[in-house]
Amino acid sequence: MTVAAAGPVFSLREIPFSHRGSWFGLSPVIAEKTYAQDVHLVSHQAGMHAILRLTPTAETTVTATPHQLTWSGDGGRIDLAYEDHDTVRMQGHGLGLRLVAADPVLTPFSGPYFYHDPLDGSYVFTAYQTGRRYRVTLLSGRAEPIGSQALGTAERGVAVPGGQAWELAIEEYETARAPYSGTDTFEQVAKAARAEFDAFAAAVAPWRSDATPAAELAAYVLWSATVRPAGFVTRPAVLMSKHWMNKVWSWDHCFNALALAEGLPGLAHDQFQLPFDHQDGAGALPDSVTHSEILYNFVKPPIHGWALRHLPPAPDPAETYRRLERWTTFWLEARRAPGRPLPHYQHGNDSGWDNATTFDPERVVETADLAAFLVLQMRELARLAADPPTSARWLDQADRMRDALFAELWDGERFVVRGVRTGHTWSTSSLLELMPIVLGEELPPQAAAILAARIEAHLTAFGPATESPASQHYQDDGYWRGPIWAPSTVLIEDGLRRAGHIRLADEISARFRALCEKSGFAENFDARTGEGLRDRAYTWTASAYLILAAAHERRRRG
Repeated sequence: MTVAAAGPVFSLREIPFSHRGSWFGLSPVIAEKTYAQDVHLVSHQAGMHAILRLTPTAETTVTATPHQLTWSGDGGRIDLAYEDHDTVRMQGHGLGLRLVAADPVLTPFSGPYFYHDPLDGSYVFTAYQTGRRYRVTLLSGRAEPIGSQALGTAERGVAVPGGQAWELAIEEYETARAPYSGTDTFEQVAKAARAEFDAFAAAVAPWRSDATPAAELAAYVLWSATVRPAGFVTRPAVLMSKHWMNKVWSWDHCFNALALAEGLPGLAHDQFQLPFDHQDGAGALPDSVTHSEILYNFVKPPIHGWALRHLPPAPDPAETYRRLERWTTFWLEARRAPGRPLPHYQHGNDSGWDNATTFDPERVVETADLAAFLVLQMRELARLAADPPTSARWLDQADRMRDALFAELWDGERFVVRGVRTGHTWSTSSLLELMPIVLGEELPPQAAAILAARIEAHLTAFGPATESPASQHYQDDGYWRGPIWAPSTVLIEDGLRRAGHIRLADEISARFRALCEKSGFAENFDARTGEGLRDRAYTWTASAYLILAAAHERRRRG
């Protein structure tokens, strides 16, 4: 009987059990904010779809570690481990299992079809939702099909009785494949899965220690959310989650790239480049990419120059330059009104801060964060340029953008927002309006000091709230109207540090790291209580922890 080795133990309600490269995971989370009683096999091909429900024949407790999932109860135990990115192995001792289709309804256009394959004796589900097949092969013990070849509404699946030892394999594949022929024991499968994760954790967090207690679990969140290339996903990609946030958004990916950069530079480069693989004719990046969908209805902020300056040299610098140049030119040509020196967002979604109070008066606006990001991006283009004249041109454009930022939006005490159509200006209590701190050493000292003081006023015990807690618009679960977010924290911490406000940068880093150690890697956090909100297995949050913890450990160790 296999006993799970020591390692971070986590709740499946918080983090799905999966494996690097796989498009499916094991979790009771079967849709957005929807939690089932039983663990399900949930695929992320063509969306997020609960395919199979796994129900032990007696009451059990589920324990998850990076390499093994275990159901245990008075009647025995069931263990599950990944053999490969598309195959899991299960074994049972004493406990039986019912493995049935999550959706009982089959129509001509939806649902599961199930049959007992005469070719090899396996049990096969075909799922309209994903367009894939799921094959259950019994390796030892007994099993009976339920609802084989049934149409309409019916229970469909496999029943493995208890009171015996049994073992099976489950595979996700397309149309046909050779009969399952794995020869490793379950113990070997679990040991190999553990070794693969350990190698990943050693690469991305070699500095981890008792002083960084969330590092190994953060590494698991990234490792398990990684999928192999398929559909529109052109490279190995870290999804934002293998819960319902199962996409790559065009700024989230930058933080995952940064977390992977030191130990796995090739995988980091893939994260950075994936949205650029789908750059449109105008040079814009898509809003998001997933297996079966690319969305262009919004964009995301141009933090890519900022990110690139923190990454190791690209293996294809000329192509990287060309792509970054087209992305920058998009903002300069398609997002500047005639006669205006500054670019604009068309909606809060373009900024990444979807519903921030900055956008309450008007949505089509010039903001200081956007100009600041482009200054940094043009500086990066100057660094990457192949010849001195091109480099000088980008430096000149960066200088002119920075000068326009202060001439147009700085009133001596704060940055304001300007409506492009009306010319009206305003300011709010949103942290977004303090994001020009990313300019760091480029900021005049007085402006940097003012921004730092205002950022400090946003701090709670857990980090910088995205809306001032003193604001009448603050909401504990208000998305970008209060909660603490990983990307804003990392960008602010970096800008403060480069601007010379080291004490405040250290404090923000420490509070956010402690927050993750307390509450995990949620999409965002209640700024007052530290409670994790929404999707609880968000990779850019895990990446932010790794980025900040690694930097802290380097400083601490000198």
